[in-house]
Amino acid sequence: MAERIEDSGERIRQGFDSQFMTIAVASIVPLKTLPEGAREGRSFAQVLSSIKAIGLVEAPVVMADTSRTGSYFLLDGHLRIEALKQLGIEEVECLIATEDDTYTYNKRVNRIPPIQEHRMIARAMERGVPAADIAEALNLQVESVIRRFRLLDGISAEAAEMLKDTPCSMRVFDILRQMSAVRQIEAADLMIGQNNFSIMFARALRAATPDNQLAAVKKGKGAAAPTPSGQQIARMERELAALQTQVKSVEETYGIDNLHLTVARGYIAKLLANGRVARWLASHRQEYLGEFEKIAEIDTLAPLAEQDA
Repeated sequence: MAERIEDSGERIRQGFDSQFMTIAVASIVPLKTLPEGAREGRSFAQVLSSIKAIGLVEAPVVMADTSRTGSYFLLDGHLRIEALKQLGIEEVECLIATEDDTYTYNKRVNRIPPIQEHRMIARAMERGVPAADIAEALNLQVESVIRRFRLLDGISAEAAEMLKDTPCSMRVFDILRQMSAVRQIEAADLMIGQNNFSIMFARALRAATPDNQLAAVKKGKGAAAPTPSGQQIARMERELAALQTQVKSVEETYGIDNLHLTVARGYIAKLLANGRVARWLASHRQEYLGEFEKIAEIDTLAPLAEQDA
């Protein structure tokens, strides 16, 4: 049961009631609207199919509306409540929060890494749950469930342990499978060190792998593409080193640049709020006015990068 410690150093008190409460779905008031297209997305489809197959796993979190008896504000579980409405389920067991500390639940939710997902599916199948039932609960194709079940085939135990909490995609594991066990461990260490688990980075590591550290591949149909020449690999290494240097340089100056931008944006926003200044710019320097308005609307450096792209 979630608890929190008072700043005053007093006793620990619970942040939720110790008992679940069954509440009418119609009495639960969402605190936000679902984004456009959320009901057509994969996450909603998985929640819907999971509730159909095995029922609600995680109870929504609500807080009593003190101004209206019998009404509750929904703090967490908007997709679940929407799915219940679509399925025509009228009541749901909820966890009752005793107070709202503006805690944003979804921001503290970590998505399940692929290896953890593999282990959950493997455990379920070892207990006799058919792949078809798992596929229905997760809104996946049966072939996709089987592929997740076989995710670590050909992957060394050490590399799998290193990557168990990372967002490596199944295609990354397909690339690692083309390497020897020792090289898989080296590649996993490099990906973790660079915090880069992309397919492109995995392909670059595979291209830089010597032939004697590649796993044996079948000849003929389905054979792997030829390994790049030493000259190509050297060029890739130089480009990667230059890119890493540029990224490091940006990281070192980003905070200062963002601070300068914030100060400048605030100053320009104050200038534009002055009617006389705005009118003068509109009459004499329209090009400046347009650029100043763009700067005043910038929140971070991200939009600038997007515009340059």
